[in-house]
Amino acid sequence: MSEERGEPALRVVGGRALSGAVKVDGAKNAAMPCLAAALLGDQPSLIERVPDIADVRGFCEMLRALGADVAHDRERSAIEVAPPAASPANAAPDHLVQRQRASFLLVGALLARGLPCVESAPPGGDAIGERSLAIQVKGFRALGADIEELDEGRIIARAPRRLRGARLFLDFPSVLSTENLLLAAVLAKGETKLINAAQEPEIVCLAKRLKKMGACISGAGSAVITINGVERLGGAKGSLIPDRIEAGTLAIAAAISRGSATLRGVRKRDLIGVRDKLNEIGVSLENTRGGLAVRAPAPLRAANIQTMPYPGFPTDLQAPMTALLTQAEGESEILERVFENRMQHIKELRCMGAKVAAADKSRVELRGPSPLSGRTVRGGDIRAVAALVLAALAAAGESHIYGVDHLDRGYARLEDKLAALGADIVRVP
Repeated sequence: MSEERGEPALRVVGGRALSGAVKVDGAKNAAMPCLAAALLGDQPSLIERVPDIADVRGFCEMLRALGADVAHDRERSAIEVAPPAASPANAAPDHLVQRQRASFLLVGALLARGLPCVESAPPGGDAIGERSLAIQVKGFRALGADIEELDEGRIIARAPRRLRGARLFLDFPSVLSTENLLLAAVLAKGETKLINAAQEPEIVCLAKRLKKMGACISGAGSAVITINGVERLGGAKGSLIPDRIEAGTLAIAAAISRGSATLRGVRKRDLIGVRDKLNEIGVSLENTRGGLAVRAPAPLRAANIQTMPYPGFPTDLQAPMTALLTQAEGESEILERVFENRMQHIKELRCMGAKVAAADKSRVELRGPSPLSGRTVRGGDIRAVAALVLAALAAAGESHIYGVDHLDRGYARLEDKLAALGADIVRVP
């Protein structure tokens, strides 16, 4: 692979067993919906434990473009959002919207604020498969909005009157759809029920923040969420939940290096599915006074994994877990059942020496353990790059991992956390 002039990379020298303690940041997947929720109040909101990642910084830019006053204190990991006093702009800048999928949350928030017309360019994000907006568009229409979908993917939503509550059945328990419809419904007139809603901890985090602002919500964390619309919302103050995906990534890093680590600020209950699979593979996770202790004392065992909506195994940890299973004894099978194009890391793992018996866009069979060798590789999405970093920790020799711009969208300086645990890793230009 040719190295592009000026593009940053992570240089990793493998073979070191990780050891020590590290603190996990607040959840990336809770940050953007809570920032969008701040638009709904008539008072400022303070969000604490916010990860300093590219997606958060981009979302703050969009809020400012809509007229909000946003103060980002990176040292305190806190963001204060004062919503626009008057009517906000009806669309965020296209170039910002097209950088991340979560930008579409602004449509639900702006409709809830009563804007008669809201626009959005097609939202961006990782190219991991088709992520249709159909569930959200169907929900907005049921709440009373007239949605026009233009040929180039642009959305125009018109709601000259206040949204009205409705019974909404989600064809798939999509996290973003649940969050967007939750935002739209909290100020709608009457009762809204979300049936087959996503149950992820990030949904509960958003619902708790909205309730602090004055919303009437019950059932968050279950398959049925009930929202009774209120006339107004205020501000709120509070912290994001810990990032269970970052916690899982760091736990896998300790395991693949055949070391140990203590993860601070982690909620073990959020790692359901991940915890059980790691135990099956031979990795122990135990609560201690210092946090969650991760150990991999014995040879790793093969396992079969399929990604599912929560509480199933998270799709965002499929690629990191695939890297770990290259080091497990026996035959493993991984099925990706959430996104249809999330096996882009397999080619690069093969380049590093992974024994792949079969692979397509949604399924891979591995035979292990595979002796990995340092290589120059590239990841095409956030979790693929993380998986290649983890594989490099177990590889003999030096690796250069490109695609760091993807990694920075989801992890706040992951290399610094790994280096604090003893990894030989540095960012190079």
